[in-house]
Amino acid sequence: MTHETADARPIWEPTADDVARANLTAFLAEARPVAGDDLRDYGALWRWSVDAPEAFWRLVWRFGGVVGDPGGTTLVGGDRVAPPDPQLGPRWFPEARLNFAENLLRHAGPGDALVAWTEGGVARRLSFDALREEVARVAAGLRDAGVGVGDRVAGFVPNGAEAVVAMLAAASLGALWSSCSPDFGVQGVLDRFGQIEPTVLVCADGYTYARKPVDVLPRVRAIVDAIPSIRTTVVVAGVRDAEALAAELATLRGGVAWDAFGTRGAPLAFARLPFDHPLYIMYSSGTTGLPKCMVHGAGGTLLQHLKELALHTDLRAGDRLFYFTTCGWMMWNWMVSGLALGTTVVLYDGSPTAPRPEILWDVVAAEGVTAFGTSAKYLALAEKSGVAPARTHDLAALRCILSTGSPLAAYSYDYVARDVKPGVRLSSISGGTDIISCFALGNPIGPVWRGELQVRGLGMAVDVFDDAGRPLRGEAGELVCTRPFPSMPVAFWNDPDGAKYRAAYFDVFPNTWRHGDWAELTPRDGLVIHGRSDATLNPGGVRIGTAEIYRQVEQIPEVVESVVIEQMVGAGADSTSRIVLFVRLAEGATLDRALQARIRDRIREHCSAHHVPRIIAAVPDIPRTISGKISELAVRAVVHGAPVKNVDALANPDALASFRAHPALGA
Repeated sequence: MTHETADARPIWEPTADDVARANLTAFLAEARPVAGDDLRDYGALWRWSVDAPEAFWRLVWRFGGVVGDPGGTTLVGGDRVAPPDPQLGPRWFPEARLNFAENLLRHAGPGDALVAWTEGGVARRLSFDALREEVARVAAGLRDAGVGVGDRVAGFVPNGAEAVVAMLAAASLGALWSSCSPDFGVQGVLDRFGQIEPTVLVCADGYTYARKPVDVLPRVRAIVDAIPSIRTTVVVAGVRDAEALAAELATLRGGVAWDAFGTRGAPLAFARLPFDHPLYIMYSSGTTGLPKCMVHGAGGTLLQHLKELALHTDLRAGDRLFYFTTCGWMMWNWMVSGLALGTTVVLYDGSPTAPRPEILWDVVAAEGVTAFGTSAKYLALAEKSGVAPARTHDLAALRCILSTGSPLAAYSYDYVARDVKPGVRLSSISGGTDIISCFALGNPIGPVWRGELQVRGLGMAVDVFDDAGRPLRGEAGELVCTRPFPSMPVAFWNDPDGAKYRAAYFDVFPNTWRHGDWAELTPRDGLVIHGRSDATLNPGGVRIGTAEIYRQVEQIPEVVESVVIEQMVGAGADSTSRIVLFVRLAEGATLDRALQARIRDRIREHCSAHHVPRIIAAVPDIPRTISGKISELAVRAVVHGAPVKNVDALANPDALASFRAHPALGA
């Protein structure tokens, strides 16, 4: 299936003032002396950025004001996309020296650097000066705990100021930071941190979600007991007072309270290290096996984030960035990099609907947020819940809304323009933990078309291939990247020969990164993501992305959300497949014959007759990963009687019970 739109006009266009003040316009001006005077628009800039990567990425370094020495060489082995080889490449800035934390902490002064909210309101504010002091204090504590270059510091933490401070403290020393949100189960944490053997664990004793306190210390004890490499456990008070926490710390290996950790007044120092020195360890979702541990380098992460935040999001000093995320999703890492621009980072830890359905918009209004980021699922559910901040909140400062996590349906563009803030720029973006950044992003100087991601990212040679590796236009296929880029993982953990790395991205198309998304390039050179390619539906040989089904079904008022799979029935030569759609209904709705008929008619009309579900079944909940993505693979495994290999990767594993031997599947 292909993307079709009858829209004659874009849903948003920049004004002349928008274009004049955009960072992207300034970057174009700096690029012309290098690339030529014909560099007049985004399309020309993108083509130059992928054709002349050495000149482009060196300009990003200079334009972004990176603190450090870039060296004389930009790229070695640029004809290779496969994992970096010390001799053959690709290797970026092989002579460079920098420190990630030094770049994020280069701004000073009394202005807000971090503002941390919980469901109860503002929990903490840190100025740029105070943030530097806190990082110096915690870095001293890590040094005293024996942490040095290459050691791992793990965070089992809520999305608060302490998480950012701990990450920056680790990075200042050249240690690696890796985090999980505290809603992970013990096994989910062990599957991740157990592989990387951290020296220090930073955690909370608990947190509050949907107005309910959640005690985390029992899980922390189990984690510390199971990972012998952890020598120090630094605990942030969340649900206990100081006296109660002190009693618990006395029985926890290496237990120390956050406020007592380190040395106040310690000097702030930075270890300048090579460009590809490891910074973060990120994890695959783990729904199909033990999570892969992706190691991202400091230089590549910094350059990509500066490019995306400054050029594609149009952030600068004095702006305020708020992304609704947890510390277990790469958007947390992406958001925190806003500090390098002098942007205030606004954090929120808690439910997006408690204590009020409008709580996130309360934060946006109260803090004068400039750019607000969330998931496509949140925007869809907010519309279903009747949340309309355009009528209830002062969003005068808000210039940009970002959405990622899953494909953003066209009707959500309408919702934002109508009920959130008319005239706001809506950027649907797409990338992944694998690249700790994006393949497709916003363009502040170009139009936004309903249902499309605006542009392919600068410096990212993104294409769409058919099964034979031929480029496609106006038709869905595999999303690929045909040239190297700085934020590719520098390695996988415990993968000495690179076999896991190569198998993850390079086993389908030679010397080409296959990302695993089913996508389409539009006539306007925008991008549409149809879903994950490993979860596409293929009845009768007609392939369709699951997101195409969701876009239609979830416009029906009675349907809150849905998940669709292709089920194999029968055995051997007699086996056939059928489409099964599971729906979570709005309160009071019933899945009667009339509603089923409306669902089928809508899919037949707007998607394909091949993909009309044979079975439609109601379920009380839809399983999601910790980062909020629907897990079609887990549902498919349960329906086929196969084990779900990593239940702890799911935020709501109990939801799977209603899919197992569902009565409707006997039909």
